[in-house]
Amino acid sequence: MPAAGEIVEAPPLDAKAAEAKPMADLTGHGTILLVEDEEGLRSLNARGLTSRGYTVLEAGNGLEAIALIESHGGAVDLVVSDVVMPEMDGPTLAKELRTRNPNLRSFRVGLRRGRVRENLPDDVTFNFLPKPFTLKQLVATVKETMAA
Repeated sequence: MPAAGEIVEAPPLDAKAAEAKPMADLTGHGTILLVEDEEGLRSLNARGLTSRGYTVLEAGNGLEAIALIESHGGAVDLVVSDVVMPEMDGPTLAKELRTRNPNLRSFRVGLRRGRVRENLPDDVTFNFLPKPFTLKQLVATVKETMAA
């Protein structure tokens, strides 16, 4: 362990390894409805997605999300929602949004995958990103889901 105030140099970059693994392009475009009840997490993720080229609409729960999507005329390309939220949870929100637009792409984030299946018909497929996740994982999942 380095002593306090000691400068530790990083090992030299392996040029061959860097060439073999090119950086993934995580930029994109489209409108994302981000539904998360934890304000700090929602804000951080919204900034990260915006910096990659996405337009982000933010809601703190399912009821806010429905009002927001209606105020934008349904013009949303992807919904990213937490599973457990006050007022209306993620699975209930997904069910409600599917009645309005059956083709709306979405995925859920949360601690337990099993809870996501609640309130959804058996034939509905969904994507799930377990918490905790990095901003890079979120952006990659958004890009992958948008491309599908």
